[in-house]
Amino acid sequence: MTLAIDGGTPVREAPFPSVMDASGRTFGADEAAAAARAVASGVLWRVTGTEVAALEREFADYVGAAHAVASTSGTAALHLAVAAVDPAPGDEVIVPPITDFGTVIAVLACNAVPVFADVDPLTGCLTAESVAKCLSERTRAVIAVHLFGGAAPIDEIVALCRSRGVAVIEDCAQAYLTVPAGGDTIAGRRGAIGCFSLQQSKHISAGDGGLTVTDDPDLARRMRLFADKGWPRDTGERTHLFFGFNYRMNEMVGAVARVQLGRLAEVVAARRSVARRLVAELGELAGLRLPAEVDQHSFWLFPMIVDPDVLGASNAGFGKALAAEGIPVTAGYLDRPVYLTPAMTERRTYGGSAFPLTCPPASREFTYQAGDCPVAEDLIGRTLLVLQCNERFTDQDVTDIITAVRKVHGHYAK
Repeated sequence: MTLAIDGGTPVREAPFPSVMDASGRTFGADEAAAAARAVASGVLWRVTGTEVAALEREFADYVGAAHAVASTSGTAALHLAVAAVDPAPGDEVIVPPITDFGTVIAVLACNAVPVFADVDPLTGCLTAESVAKCLSERTRAVIAVHLFGGAAPIDEIVALCRSRGVAVIEDCAQAYLTVPAGGDTIAGRRGAIGCFSLQQSKHISAGDGGLTVTDDPDLARRMRLFADKGWPRDTGERTHLFFGFNYRMNEMVGAVARVQLGRLAEVVAARRSVARRLVAELGELAGLRLPAEVDQHSFWLFPMIVDPDVLGASNAGFGKALAAEGIPVTAGYLDRPVYLTPAMTERRTYGGSAFPLTCPPASREFTYQAGDCPVAEDLIGRTLLVLQCNERFTDQDVTDIITAVRKVHGHYAK
């Protein structure tokens, strides 16, 4: 069968449901009514409103945390988490190289230094071994990203860091209801702080918004203050206890997010159903590695690992052929590891100062270059493919994905 990229008929010409429009989102009349309720109240800021406070209580209860703090975005949530740990300028925070740049922004915004640890070649997540190689006397925290909805080995990372007094922050922007190995507690509940996003493409959305969770009342208070300019409103004083930002979520976002939270379980269940069928019908194909633990993954995206030596094609070639068949796929997920973005390689931070990557305040001059994390670079450049996954995929949508993958695989496998 001739591939579409070679002039054949594509498997699919109609677009798939997408998180970028209503076809792949669960917004409806209930969200509209919630936003209208907030508007009708006449109070759209959270300080004297009720919606955001209710969202915080409901989200904390949902995930089993003592405290939840709302903010304006997933990046803001990460910034709150790093700020709560309170690094000094030049302190180090270990991060993965395959992540949204928001993970790194949170570190730089606290004048700390991002230290990139390499990742597992199948999951793209940090490992305890890679973190151990990067620990130093200046390490203040580790941000473990649960990539694509798959879990990092968070218990191993926490065990490594606990005795050293290093906080572990979980970036769960892509990992609602993901269950890491070692128990039934969900992602975001194993480290000191868990961070979630309500951005347009996430499992649930209010356009933008962030949530952090913790059981530590001191960390919760620091995050709450940091999101409101360090202003302790509960004391009745107009004062500022420390430097902070205005990251207050507004009432309309809070109202919509409360409705979306009620949809979360069914969204994740539907995505797992899609993934279960993909694994069942594609899992035996030589040269492709698919996620193993479907019921623990939450499938923000559906990752596949290509073995070019077995398959005869890299992720770029296989992905280009799949895209020509009408399948929403991306080779590598990122164009480059985040440490190879101009912001990092050219140290574009505060003007031309390169602060805080300079010594002082850092322990040494920090520079970033190709080769820093070879496994991550191989994933992006050679082996990682990600398929879109959506709760509104129909059986026919999934059939078309399976047909296209088998078609392209059959061509290269020859």
